[in-house]
Amino acid sequence: MKRLVLLLVVCVCLRAHEGRAAGTPAGTSVVNQAQVTYTQNGVPASGVSNATTLTVAEILDVNVTLQSAQVSVIAGEVSRTLLFRVTNIGNGTETLPFAIDNLIAGDDFDPLAAVPAIYFDTDGSGSLTPADVVYVSGTNDVVLAADAGVGVLLVNDMPAGIADGQLGRSRLSARAATGTGTPGTTFPGQGTGGTDALAGASGAAAAATGEYVVGDVQVAVVKSATVVDPAGGSRPVPGARIDYQVVVNVNGSGTARAVDFDDAIPANTTYLPGTLRLNGAALTDVADGDGGEFQPGAAPRVRVALGDLTQGSGARTVAFAVIVN
Repeated sequence: MKRLVLLLVVCVCLRAHEGRAAGTPAGTSVVNQAQVTYTQNGVPASGVSNATTLTVAEILDVNVTLQSAQVSVIAGEVSRTLLFRVTNIGNGTETLPFAIDNLIAGDDFDPLAAVPAIYFDTDGSGSLTPADVVYVSGTNDVVLAADAGVGVLLVNDMPAGIADGQLGRSRLSARAATGTGTPGTTFPGQGTGGTDALAGASGAAAAATGEYVVGDVQVAVVKSATVVDPAGGSRPVPGARIDYQVVVNVNGSGTARAVDFDDAIPANTTYLPGTLRLNGAALTDVADGDGGEFQPGAAPRVRVALGDLTQGSGARTVAFAVIVN
């Protein structure tokens, strides 16, 4: 009695998946060959079919994600940045041109694209620095392998006349240079290694939008002085001590950035060492980590770095004393 056993042998010549978003890399060969084994008159025998080879096509897919929180701005401010990440989620290496769009329906104002307006976040800082490279469409379009990504900065200036609480939006888009279209749109022979390319779920194009919010801010500064003379009175006579107190308050929804208190020592007086204070805490007279400093010289002054302040920061009270010469 003859026995015939049919075995299907599949040889798939591909690399490990490597976590690629779209699966098997484009250009990979998928080889299939069948084998039969049997016995005839008790003697084992076998046979093989011809091999069929298919090449995995390229899926064109891109993703753009906003990395920045909402950015607080004021009217007329320049070079405010939004950070995005562009990722090739296809299965082949692809060139991805970028574009900026600030004419977005539904916001309150249109940010003004800086010149230039798009940078690669070359140093990975998330903000615009001298190390960042300007993007020039058609000249240095990024080429990304499957699952690779790049940080991209949009840089905008704020128009005059915008009001507290208003929103402005700016959008970064990226597309596959090979082509875009509805999912499944085919680009014959234009994929990796001459394979066909197909638009993936994103249509081979994607975009994300960041927001600027106007945070108007007013900084109020109120100064008062108390005099104690050598006789215990309050006359500003020679030898009298003058205690100055300056209260800094911020109002509005925005942020006053890098607030720096600076007060010249009045003529005909001398700064009293060790009297500089912030909210009652003593500050040293030399430039160090506490932010306070007395600067002697032809134009002596006290300075205190108050940092970024909002209405929620509360009052910042700087105090120091001088002696009338």
